[in-house]
Amino acid sequence: MKKTKKRFTVPHTLVIIFSIIVLLSILTYLIPGGKYNRIEKNGRTIVQGDTFHYLQNKPQGLDAILLAPFRGFTEAAQIIAFVILVGGAFAVIQKTGAIDGIIRSISAAHSRSIVLQKIMIPMLMTVFALAGAIFGMSEEIIPFILIFIPLALSLGYDSVVGTAIPFLGAGAGFAGAFINPFTIGIAQGIAELPPISGFFYRVFCWIIITGTAIIFVSRYAAKVKQNPEISPTFNLDKEKRKFYKDHSETLSHSLNKAHLYVLIVFGLALVLLIIGVMRLGWYIPEIAALFFGTAILSGLIGKLNPSTIAESFVEGTKDMMTAVLVIAFARGILVVASDGQIIDTILNALSAQITRFHPIFAGQAMFCVQACINFFIPSGSGQAALTMPIMAPLSDLIGVTRQTAVLAYQFGDGFSNMIIPTSGVTMAVLGMGKIPWEKWAKWLLPLEIIFFLIGLLLLIPPVLFDWGPF
Repeated sequence: MKKTKKRFTVPHTLVIIFSIIVLLSILTYLIPGGKYNRIEKNGRTIVQGDTFHYLQNKPQGLDAILLAPFRGFTEAAQIIAFVILVGGAFAVIQKTGAIDGIIRSISAAHSRSIVLQKIMIPMLMTVFALAGAIFGMSEEIIPFILIFIPLALSLGYDSVVGTAIPFLGAGAGFAGAFINPFTIGIAQGIAELPPISGFFYRVFCWIIITGTAIIFVSRYAAKVKQNPEISPTFNLDKEKRKFYKDHSETLSHSLNKAHLYVLIVFGLALVLLIIGVMRLGWYIPEIAALFFGTAILSGLIGKLNPSTIAESFVEGTKDMMTAVLVIAFARGILVVASDGQIIDTILNALSAQITRFHPIFAGQAMFCVQACINFFIPSGSGQAALTMPIMAPLSDLIGVTRQTAVLAYQFGDGFSNMIIPTSGVTMAVLGMGKIPWEKWAKWLLPLEIIFFLIGLLLLIPPVLFDWGPF
């Protein structure tokens, strides 16, 4: 008898992340410690580009490896609390039946209209891409996953499409942003460029990047609708469909006045979210409070008694535990790298290599360096504060304009944010959608390669035409 070959099974997400923690621990023994001096400027910690110096090694041993998940919890406390509260809040809103009702209404309209079938994904992704480009929509995307996955499943798609519509939409807009104050604004300020300068070429980049994401998701959505078994989440979605079907059967099959009032409250909360982020400086705590308050008000309007609201909230928080663990473990990677003092050393070594290249390739090399650093600093503003004080003066030496250096940073930060396991937002989004990181990464890798190539190409014209401050 022939022996059947054992199929390779991709390890659990936590196994992959913990393996990265161990790998980085080993690297702290091999890579010397190093540090740039930092100063406070306009309320922000800025790196001084010419102050790198080596430090005594700080190897991270077994104790650091075992402490990493715990310290990840404490370091990522805000986003973990946010995920738990939002998960509970949406469970309450869903309990009212309003979300299920509007999804059924959209699904029915979608099945009747060929035009709606063609434009729904492009239209929705464009809206999220504009949000990413204008006000840097990032953490704010997390709650939308709990709406769009049920919607995608009801339309015959899968959890990947439901996640990709808001997440890749906002991510593409973020990467190709033309206004975003949290990335372009900070980077241009550090590079001593006029605010929002280079606007028109950035809009061109946004159109190319957003269009590419829309085409990629739309083509996949059409394929998975014809053959659901090609979906990386096919088996997981069977359980989700059963849950949504069982849940739906316990609710009214039509939107009533209470449902409409809940949806109005929810819509007003989203408007308040945008105003709060853009005008009032809201961040994770305020957004979490907004959704918590929305859940309580929605529950009361939806005629749920206080105990039912509390029970639904608790059930919703239970569903978030896998997401919480993944976020904590992922932050543990950064804890080990930071404590080992190897991040600045890696940045210094990579930036030193850029001076060897022709200006066109130097600009592209900046993009690659920024993508590497983004693995360790998955924060747009944080990465700008770390790298731009080094990259801006370096660009003067190698014949690349500072505007081009900012664009290279923007691409390096934005593209990889959608796939790296060290991003708290990425892991929170996948946790909300109950999509294993390894399945998402495998599905997204072709698009990431396309984005990478697009980034390299879009960095050529700025060098050729000496893209200046305006």
